[in-house]
Amino acid sequence: MLTAVNPATGRVIQEYPTLEGEQIGQCIARAHRAYPHWRDTPMVNRSEVLHRVAAALREEKGHLAQLMAMEMGKPVKEGGPEVEKAAWCAEHYAENARLYLADEPLASDASRSYVTYQPLGTLLGILPWNAPLWLAFRYLAPALMAGNTCVMKHDPNVPGCAQAIADVFINAGAPDNIVVNLPVANENVETAIRDPHIRAISFTGSSVAGGKVASIAAAEIKPQVLELGGSDPCLVMADADLDRAADIAVLSRIINAGQSCIAAKRIIVEATIYGDFIHRVKRRLEKLTVGDPLNPETDIGPIARPDLRENLHQQVQATVEAGANLEMGGTLPGGEGNFYPVTLLTDVTPGMCAFKEETFGPVMSMVRAADLDEAIELANKTDYGLGASIWTGNGAAIEQAIHQLEAGQVAVNGIVKTDPRLPSGGIKRSGYGRELGPQGIREFVNTKQIWIA
Repeated sequence: MLTAVNPATGRVIQEYPTLEGEQIGQCIARAHRAYPHWRDTPMVNRSEVLHRVAAALREEKGHLAQLMAMEMGKPVKEGGPEVEKAAWCAEHYAENARLYLADEPLASDASRSYVTYQPLGTLLGILPWNAPLWLAFRYLAPALMAGNTCVMKHDPNVPGCAQAIADVFINAGAPDNIVVNLPVANENVETAIRDPHIRAISFTGSSVAGGKVASIAAAEIKPQVLELGGSDPCLVMADADLDRAADIAVLSRIINAGQSCIAAKRIIVEATIYGDFIHRVKRRLEKLTVGDPLNPETDIGPIARPDLRENLHQQVQATVEAGANLEMGGTLPGGEGNFYPVTLLTDVTPGMCAFKEETFGPVMSMVRAADLDEAIELANKTDYGLGASIWTGNGAAIEQAIHQLEAGQVAVNGIVKTDPRLPSGGIKRSGYGRELGPQGIREFVNTKQIWIA
């Protein structure tokens, strides 16, 4: 059974039956049988389906936001916008897939030669709990519009969300089994990856789990996209708009209780404004409310699981023991639920736990840099390379950062975010491949060369 537990109370919400053995293959086979018809469905008709799905998402927005709050602790004031973003993703690909997948003429010795993009077949999406709707549709929308069918193995923390996503397609009148929910325990994922009907895999999660998925998929010679962990740097230079930088750094760090791969985790600040910027950030952090995610006034909900909270606390303790200053937070609260206080660590240096590891929670680490060169050096001193940002008004500094920061995306004077219009993904231990934008829809297609004499 998959057991949904409310992280704010520790109480069981509901149990869901899981598939095992032959049941896994039978479930995947449903999506495989649906593939030929969906592949041959004109793109204009696929687009109509995705538009109906977007409308169905919006109709269920309140229910879906509450479900996320109960299963993984996302505050409802964040859950509603997440549903809207998922609907936007469906609409974006419904409206742009034809352009993204248009045939591309290429000159050769043929009378006509070109590249055409065709679907691969049935895909497997292995999804995390931290953005149950958005991350699902980041996988589903482009894959479906390309003509693939999708098997969705969601995280065991959010079995209700997984079923609700599948129900959205049913309620929207989508063709049967173009999206199939696969409720399996994590230890049975290998069976799904190796199933002969699965042609490619999309995985979002930790670097450790991503390595396991990649090795199994590689053994089966199946392509994959991996979006893994991050320890994103946010560089703040002395000539930046410091109030705006503080606003966005805090927002990026605490959204979803800090449980985001692309959150700003290491705030690297030029030495001349270091103390001033700490003061600005601390003043904003102190105003945040930690509490019941179902309360519309709550800013920060609980950590999704007890083991995740314990690991986060150990990272904070290890960082302080190594010499960092604990400016606020850092104490495990009593009472029910997996709540963790907003925590500010200063004078964090390379080698400390909060610098070298991904901290998945409302913990902000402040790092001092002498100048831009050292800030970039510190930013790159990590095994991860997902996102990065810089705050400065200096055009030359911006160009240097864009060129030298080792990350899959760089935001200048703004927040690192995902957007259906723009590709997203990482380098180094943050993964490979891209989701979203025109690049994302082309990950799971056959880039077929055509040569006509």
